[in-house]
Amino acid sequence: MKKMMILAALLVVASVATAGVNVGDTAPDFTLMDTEGNSVSLSDFEGKIVVLEWLNPDCPYVKRHYKAGTMKGLAERYAGKDVVWLTINSTNYMDAEANAKFKAENDLPYTILVDQDGTVGHSYDAATTPHMYIIDGEGTLVYMGAIDDDPRGSSDAPKNYVAAALDEVTAGKAVTTAETKPYGCSVKYKK
Repeated sequence: MKKMMILAALLVVASVATAGVNVGDTAPDFTLMDTEGNSVSLSDFEGKIVVLEWLNPDCPYVKRHYKAGTMKGLAERYAGKDVVWLTINSTNYMDAEANAKFKAENDLPYTILVDQDGTVGHSYDAATTPHMYIIDGEGTLVYMGAIDDDPRGSSDAPKNYVAAALDEVTAGKAVTTAETKPYGCSVKYKK
């Protein structure tokens, strides 16, 4: 009996460990509210390349990238190439008003989606802020991981993994570096 209980516990741990998505999977559809109270679904952007960025405005890594204009610059750079940038905030204490304030302060041209209960974050297994995902026009996850190779912010010329992946996807090529280890603050999920 004890062995069966241990085996059952291991199966539960294994299923939790493999939750989320993998490169090559169909991206899970979702519907969230944006900062203006509009309903936004991933399926609204069928046929387009979609970048998902997990955000927490309180995270020092996020603050560094927003001060440098990393995310906003990439979103603007690829906007004319059928690329949609969606930012998702799964921080349990950040409501639509807090996200709207961050959007206004940073003059962001893209949508921030509110995921306070963490449902979408958990479906993607988003672990850090920022944590980046790219979905191609067919709805397949083609990149997941870090924004770049510079977690400490000390490089004069960091390799931007998202830009490299978007260059390849928009050119109709396979993504060379499809998965990297994300860095940043842990997502502050509701307990």
